[in-house]
Amino acid sequence: MAKLEKDLQLAILSMPQKDKDKLLLRLVAKDDILVQQLQFNLVEEGTTVEIRRDEIRNAIDKLYQLNALSSGYLMMDMRYLNSEITRHVKITKDKYGEVELTVKLLKNCFEKQLKWISKYNSKTDTIANYVVKRTDFLLKKLIKLHPDIQFDFYADTNLLLEFVHSYATSYYASQMSIPKSFEISE
Repeated sequence: MAKLEKDLQLAILSMPQKDKDKLLLRLVAKDDILVQQLQFNLVEEGTTVEIRRDEIRNAIDKLYQLNALSSGYLMMDMRYLNSEITRHVKITKDKYGEVELTVKLLKNCFEKQLKWISKYNSKTDTIANYVVKRTDFLLKKLIKLHPDIQFDFYADTNLLLEFVHSYATSYYASQMSIPKSFEISE
């Protein structure tokens, strides 16, 4: 981001309010995330977090209702949904939702598309590595939450860790020192 020189700052600040408003609206419109943040905070007044979470939950459910054509396609869809979770967090600052949705995305991969990640081979290598890296990311986010909130994810996280250490992901899980169980931090 370019730094404005003092002369330019003063010139902009001395512009008529109407011109500054036009300029502000033009600049804001160029940043989609900023537009969504303003929509969420100013128009929706921060009240639509659960609605936004539900949209992503439904997209995750829809992904796993379909039979993926291959582990590669499944991973592409998982990456897309992960980017939607990241976008949701950038807009809403919803750390609880980030953990909840990521747990759901990863756990459901094992529960609903196990055939693409059950046995290690050249086709499952990439998705196995991806799932373990996302699990590691999830654990790092989870330990930053308050212990009462961590408790909400205790059972699902431990089930996910059991899956990660049982299937094609087990090699990468041991390489990345992923714990076999999650303990709530004090």
